Amino acid sequence: MPITHEIPVNLTGRSYKVTVGVDLLEQVGAAAAALTGSAGRGVIITDSTVRAIHADAVADSLTRAGCRCDVIEFPTGEEHKNLTTYGGVMDKLLSLDPPIDRKSVIVALGGGVVGDLAGFVAATALRGLPFINVPTTLLADVDAAVGGKTGLNAPAGKNLIGAFHQPGAVIIDAAVLKTLPAGEFGNGLAECVKHGVIRDDSLLDFIEGNIAKIMAADADTLAELIGRNVAIKAAVVSADERESSERAHLNFGHTIGHAVETAAGYGVVSHGQAVAVGMVAAFGIAEARSLIDSAAGRVRKILVALSLPVGFDDLPDLPAEARDPGRLREIMAHDKKTLGGVVRFILPVAPGSVAIFDDVTDEQIKAAIAAL
Repeated sequence: MPITHEIPVNLTGRSYKVTVGVDLLEQVGAAAAALTGSAGRGVIITDSTVRAIHADAVADSLTRAGCRCDVIEFPTGEEHKNLTTYGGVMDKLLSLDPPIDRKSVIVALGGGVVGDLAGFVAATALRGLPFINVPTTLLADVDAAVGGKTGLNAPAGKNLIGAFHQPGAVIIDAAVLKTLPAGEFGNGLAECVKHGVIRDDSLLDFIEGNIAKIMAADADTLAELIGRNVAIKAAVVSADERESSERAHLNFGHTIGHAVETAAGYGVVSHGQAVAVGMVAAFGIAEARSLIDSAAGRVRKILVALSLPVGFDDLPDLPAEARDPGRLREIMAHDKKTLGGVVRFILPVAPGSVAIFDDVTDEQIKAAIAAL
């Protein structure tokens, strides 16, 4: 019998539950009804790819629970997570007949792009609507779906437009991951490794011991992997909702990783690939500062076993601009986590432990990138 994990995210006045298991899409309707009351309304916001695969099952669940159901879709892809797409989705939402009201529930059905955009729609429509996150990628399962970060990309960088808006519930069905292409699956695996580095060295043990099952997308193994990761993310978010201190640890590997994504252009390098090389670079900085010694080798081996890159040679399509240490440092200056021109780095200091550093020099940053 598959095990269902229920993980609380404890926030003052806005606590909610993350349910992780197998074959859970049928529970979305009950979750929506619990938020709206009887005869409620659910508006599924999804992308064109996910709509064709999973929207009917979620719509049926809403209907069985007595909720009216509408579906709004937008084109698939990170390049569509922008103000133009947001405006189009918002126009469709506000044009529904009968009109939505503040008891209408947004159901974000899809990967991280859908969750970010639909969550931002929920945060801003009628000055705030409840929403349910139903992630369909491993990356969204273990990262974007939990914590209430919503947002859009801008020409200057990723996720520079957005708001904190916590979901009313998160429902994660590990069975849907069998439909993921290998590249998209790898995006989530990079975040799983990140969580092991920042909080729980035993998670890396679990990954190492279950590589074959993970890569085969065994649903029960993935449910356990996701449950462990969500527990880490939930604990961090519960302690620091708005990233004033501890939540910044979740950015491990992302400072350089986001710069690589931006320089390459959306779609050229995946988020997981960028974060993987960003983690390797962060380990390089930590080693240069004598913070750690042998941990980097273990993490590199895990990344390779998960078919993730550990250097620029593993990304043959990466343009020269995205390999250039000087250009990447320029992009980091515009990162939303940069304060007063100082780039803040999360660096490993012990197995399962990281710390925040505001004194990493340009020379150390550029040397770590050059070593990739």
